[in-house]
Amino acid sequence: MGLGLQGMFNPFAKDDHARILMLGLDGVGKTTILYRSKLNETIDTEPTNGFKIETINPCPGMSFTVWDIGGQKKHRYLWHYYHPGMEGLIFVIDSTDRERIDEVREEFDNILTFPYMVNVPILIIANKRDLPNAMDRWELIDKLGINNISTQHKWYLQSVCARTGEGLDEGMLEMVNLIKQNSKENK
Repeated sequence: MGLGLQGMFNPFAKDDHARILMLGLDGVGKTTILYRSKLNETIDTEPTNGFKIETINPCPGMSFTVWDIGGQKKHRYLWHYYHPGMEGLIFVIDSTDRERIDEVREEFDNILTFPYMVNVPILIIANKRDLPNAMDRWELIDKLGINNISTQHKWYLQSVCARTGEGLDEGMLEMVNLIKQNSKENK
């Protein structure tokens, strides 16, 4: 999987850096994913009221400043204010929440209409893959209409378990790859 990251980065060069926006409905695990990525451990979290900003290092030679924005309905109208200058979007979904999948699709489609989202690579993280009723990759791609995303967006869907970290490193490495590819193509 990926592009062979060892050859992509020079350990003696200045670290590459990207600004990442993390969005998703409330209760999907955004903050758990953020702190699992930063600390490599699971911490108890509270619903995000507003936003959190943390820097993570998904691989040697690359850092992300991640803006984790609250997903409650009362905060979603603010999402479009955070987009300018972002170099990647991580959209987190609860892969067990079949009741809100239409709401997830509506919010995801709405995000893609924001003018600053043109050419921004997207990592879709399907959290809670460890639970027996989790939708698989292909069901999620179908229900979210991801194959219909404009060619303006490179994307990748990664199933994870935020509590254990399973699948998270792979997803973050794919985000690195998407950002690097996007950077080369838009020079």
